[in-house]
Amino acid sequence: MMTSDNDLKSFYQTVEILARDAGKVIADAIDKEKNVSVKGIDWDMVTEYDLKVEEIVIRSLSAKFPTHKFIGEEDVANEGKMPELTDDPTWIIDPIDGTTNFIHKFPHVCISIALVINKRVEIGIVYNPVMQQFFSAVRGKGAFLNGKPIRTSGVQDLSHALVGIEPWLAKNEEHTSSLYSRTHFLIQKTHGIRSLGLAALSLCYVAMGAIEAYHIEGIDPWDVAAGQLIIEEAGGMVVDTTGGVLDLMNPKVIAACNREIAEQIVNLFKKTDSIGQEKISDFLLQISSDL
Repeated sequence: MMTSDNDLKSFYQTVEILARDAGKVIADAIDKEKNVSVKGIDWDMVTEYDLKVEEIVIRSLSAKFPTHKFIGEEDVANEGKMPELTDDPTWIIDPIDGTTNFIHKFPHVCISIALVINKRVEIGIVYNPVMQQFFSAVRGKGAFLNGKPIRTSGVQDLSHALVGIEPWLAKNEEHTSSLYSRTHFLIQKTHGIRSLGLAALSLCYVAMGAIEAYHIEGIDPWDVAAGQLIIEEAGGMVVDTTGGVLDLMNPKVIAACNREIAEQIVNLFKKTDSIGQEKISDFLLQISSDL
């Protein structure tokens, strides 16, 4: 599908207003008690506000752009399966990224909205209404925080880098060994690691130069789509953990301020995954037997 600059401008103007309006729901509810439900696994939770925000956004976009498709976190959870990503204009929506943070009144929460056309992200918005951080990007137009241009960090040596990672995902046995080993070696090889508990906003922190890189697996397209474009428009890159092209529908993410940092992390993970797994597995078995 061919899309003009005027089309993208119209799409962006519409979704910016929607994101800001939806953000008011999040900001007003951050200090309130929430009705919490669990979606299959104990750390994947949803509140009535997740559902409300997604409904507002999808309903409004559907009315404005009736031929567009949608991939929304709560809609997918309700349907029980991930839809196929086609070449049609598709809005990928995370109504509240960082729901656990939201439940605990931890202020790192955001709404993330991306528009994908021909399987390529063209518009990305990530908005933290609690801290008033509005990240945005339109392909080819640069990345912005509250309307001001942002750029990734110029650090090129991993030993001088601050890296974001989500150790809590080790709750998933599929990622336990690799995550422990990767985290251990990142602690040794970097200035430090940080964990905010949400992907979309952490990706934007790479874009603004607050951290040099971010790694996460076991997530979904709505966690990554908008942030990926914002990083790329800010001068950084997002690759698969093997160093290849990121699969948006099955994201295994290394986001970095530049190619040098990305390659250093890819190479580090290759080493840790080959030599660290057995040691970590033995260590975890020992801990389990002692509990």
